[in-house]
Amino acid sequence: MSDIVISAENVSKQYWVGHQSAGSHRYTALRDVIARNAREFARKTVDMMRGRQVIIGDEVEEFWALRNVSFEVKRGEVLGIIGRNGAGKSTLLKILSRITEPTEGRIVLRGRVASLLEVGTGFHPELTGRENIFLNGAILGMTQREIRRKFDEIVEFAEVERFLDTPVKRYSSGMYVRLAFAVAAHLEPEVLIVDEVLAVGDAEFQKKCLGKMSEVAGGGRTVLFVSHNMGAVKSLCSRAIVMAKGRVAASAPVAQAIETYLQTSTSHPSDGAEWRWEASKAPGNQDLNVTSVALTRPNGQPAIDVNADEALQIRIQYEQRKLIRGMRINIQIVTQLGEIAFTTSDHSSRTSETSLPGVYTSTCRVPGRLLNVGRYTIRLGIDVPGSHLIIDGIDVGSFVVVGHHNGGSTFPDTVWPGVVSPQCTWSVEGVSQSISPYQMGSVAS
Repeated sequence: MSDIVISAENVSKQYWVGHQSAGSHRYTALRDVIARNAREFARKTVDMMRGRQVIIGDEVEEFWALRNVSFEVKRGEVLGIIGRNGAGKSTLLKILSRITEPTEGRIVLRGRVASLLEVGTGFHPELTGRENIFLNGAILGMTQREIRRKFDEIVEFAEVERFLDTPVKRYSSGMYVRLAFAVAAHLEPEVLIVDEVLAVGDAEFQKKCLGKMSEVAGGGRTVLFVSHNMGAVKSLCSRAIVMAKGRVAASAPVAQAIETYLQTSTSHPSDGAEWRWEASKAPGNQDLNVTSVALTRPNGQPAIDVNADEALQIRIQYEQRKLIRGMRINIQIVTQLGEIAFTTSDHSSRTSETSLPGVYTSTCRVPGRLLNVGRYTIRLGIDVPGSHLIIDGIDVGSFVVVGHHNGGSTFPDTVWPGVVSPQCTWSVEGVSQSISPYQMGSVAS
């Protein structure tokens, strides 16, 4: 029996996109409008008769959502699929789930496939939660006896006991996703496909889902996992493919694939020592605008690459146009994987709760020997607690921490794992010590 559960060979998916022509909104004579509408009607009629997609618009453009995608997935493997929005990830999963067909190429699937692609996939809104469990099990080819055997586990995992006999159209999005995931994961499919839909759930539910997907993979079944949470992908997957513009840009072990994705993503904030904005584009509102953010060393010199031993300063300059009471500036330092290394605020440093109009500079001083080696993003937010947001967490720019101290370079070739790498204070005290002359000769040096 083959160990390959999924095999995709040169899979491509073509769509036709309709546009209104550039002159469609200009003045035209009645006869031109009638002629154009007649042409559109004739084209749509032909498309319907031939079973083709009906396009709205008088101009049609060819669009390939996927182009020559090939990969294989082994039994029991957890494969991550990562990439920017519009890279083709969801289209690929819809083809794998048999929701749509490829235009070119072929896919071979061995075994039952359970998919969770978006809220509501596979559920009938008029049926109750109980009825949808049995419906989904039947769709997967399971007998009622098999479904009943798993029923209690599904309900317990989804935490919807009180609403089991309520039509799912009345469920919240969180309840919907909990039940849908529980059904997909517990009804023993050979292949489980999960899209970013888990982002709808809370942190505790996401943790449960990741644990269940690990359990599913440990039982010899295959998982395809799409997410923008690189931390979750890294913890769950052994391998990942990177999608870009409808193609496979890389297929590698998960750490290498994530690094490739982060390096090629154009949405990542640019490296630099200072970021400035024009007055019309400056972040903020009518009360306050940030004019610049700078990253410097303690002596004021610009810093792009920061040594792990060095302290650094983040300086925010802003113009305030009115009196603001209780304002605070917040900074988060975020890792490449999207984890928040730490959050800090200038609120306790303000001499008064009331801030008068004027130009100000707030400086955040980060001690050396805190951040570990790696790339970090500066995320800036300004708010008035309990009142309103002025800036709701924008990614300003990125910097790199290089070198490593490791507590005085005791191990100079080692970079310790972890987001932070502080130099902690240690002490060693002898409680009792004794050694014989014979032992002295056998002490290792």
